[in-house]
Amino acid sequence: MSDPEQPEQGQQTRYLNVRQAAFIGVGAMVGAGIFALLGAAGEVAGAAVWLSFLIAGVIAVLQGYSFAKLGARYPSAGGLLEYVAEGFGPGHATGIIAWLTYLANAVVTAMVAVSFGNYATAMFAGGDTAWGKVFAALIIIVMTAVNIVGSRLVARAQTVIVYVVLGILTVFAVVTLASMDASLLAFSGYPAWREIISSVALTFFAFLGFGIITFTAKDLARPERQLPRAMYLALGIATVIYIAIALGVFGTLTVEEVVSSGGTALAVAAEPTLGQAGYWLMSVTALFATAGATNAGLYPAAGLSERLVDNGLFPPLMARKVGGRVTAGLLFEAAVCLVLAIAFKLEAIASIGSAVALLIFVLITIAHFRVRKETGANPAILGLAVAAAGGVLVTFIVTTLIHEPASIVTLLAILAISAGLDFGWHGRRGGRTGSSTTAHGG
Repeated sequence: MSDPEQPEQGQQTRYLNVRQAAFIGVGAMVGAGIFALLGAAGEVAGAAVWLSFLIAGVIAVLQGYSFAKLGARYPSAGGLLEYVAEGFGPGHATGIIAWLTYLANAVVTAMVAVSFGNYATAMFAGGDTAWGKVFAALIIIVMTAVNIVGSRLVARAQTVIVYVVLGILTVFAVVTLASMDASLLAFSGYPAWREIISSVALTFFAFLGFGIITFTAKDLARPERQLPRAMYLALGIATVIYIAIALGVFGTLTVEEVVSSGGTALAVAAEPTLGQAGYWLMSVTALFATAGATNAGLYPAAGLSERLVDNGLFPPLMARKVGGRVTAGLLFEAAVCLVLAIAFKLEAIASIGSAVALLIFVLITIAHFRVRKETGANPAILGLAVAAAGGVLVTFIVTTLIHEPASIVTLLAILAISAGLDFGWHGRRGGRTGSSTTAHGG
């Protein structure tokens, strides 16, 4: 009998192992978030940003529990959207969430690409903002090509990128923690818990990539066993790294210095102990991290589109093969990313991406309640997952978004576009009979 962790003979090149699947998630998580958002989070939570990352990590783990249970029961290229279909059926709720996820992923991926462009411009083009758009477009095109070649190349690229990024970030964390000034992290200087909780919507952005792991199910030999392991491994690595970095940065710089440093806070924090070389080292790391996040962000588009076409949730065009190899869904996602990266300054809507993700995760876990007997999930943990993510979302809306009309309009626009696309396709098709309606039997 063959090893249960290995694919059948002759198919070995098709499959990813647990580490590779986890690293696709880590590569998506340890990207623009930790580099670009420390200043913004510090502006809200002060030196308590490490607590904000801890809370965000707990929320991500709770959602990860839900996703892992669903993934073990319903392994699919449709990833988390397969779980929605299982819970809600192939109706409008699932269709809207599908388009919402597709568009939100494009926004987040484009923002990561813009972050790459900004770092590349600072290093190679003397800060000329026009070059930022060029570099952003270039990384999207390159990583689209990597995804066209196939999932194995995505996994190899992510493995290299993640090893480099984690290695350098580990050195950074050790060096800064060893020389930090503990008084800068004194609890007496922390803001009220309301502010800390509100900042979680920003720090949670740094965890968004873990949902991408669910889309690796089609490339795992034994997804029912390997997917949960990959999920927990990725979340564990990311949470530890984020907390260590936050402690190191805010234990080296004052809150004012972190806020004024913006997206270069890690590089600035490296200077006191590593000098100018430390600044450049962290800048190079940012390039690797944002490139990896762009790569991982594009990864689900092909499999997701094909699966949702099978379920009747996306029009057949999204699964059409261009040139006999490239799924149109991947090309459309890349095109949307290009338009957003070139036309908009996306750093300002990082909070929107996080808010949309929190909403999606809440809806997925609500869907999970409807099939919890099949997955064997603990309803108390699912309830805690909904309450935690929903609580942060509501707190963020009433404390932050309500004071930013442009952000509220953007959020509503994304929801409206997703609903419009679903109702438009549904009306044109005249009904749905997606394959997910029979999934319980198989």
